[in-house]
Amino acid sequence: MKTTENFCPIRHVLDRFGDKWSILVLMELKKNKVMRFNELNRTIPDISQKMLTVTLRTLEADALVMRKIYPEVPPRVEYQLTETGYSLIPHILNLVDWALEHKKAIIQSRENHEKGKTAYSPTC
Repeated sequence: MKTTENFCPIRHVLDRFGDKWSILVLMELKKNKVMRFNELNRTIPDISQKMLTVTLRTLEADALVMRKIYPEVPPRVEYQLTETGYSLIPHILNLVDWALEHKKAIIQSRENHEKGKTAYSPTC
């Protein structure tokens, strides 16, 4: 059971970006502006429908994605970034730039680690 003493709002916000799918969904919505569920599902082919549903609901709960339902038969549902979601995109792009800049070193370090060599030895 969580108490207010051990509740860390920063950790709960950052947890959103540690999952496998949230950043991919946000970037697809940034690129395409408005998307329907099946469009998102096609652009991220290795995500299951269930995981896409969970990810979209979570992003909606965090006010990063807006869901709009049209009263049609069958119902049409569209997703798009909110203003808060758009404000996050430059930070994601900075992270992507960092990853691209350090990709070779990270891959080399992983290979060394798998071979039993450590590339980094912390002092503490």
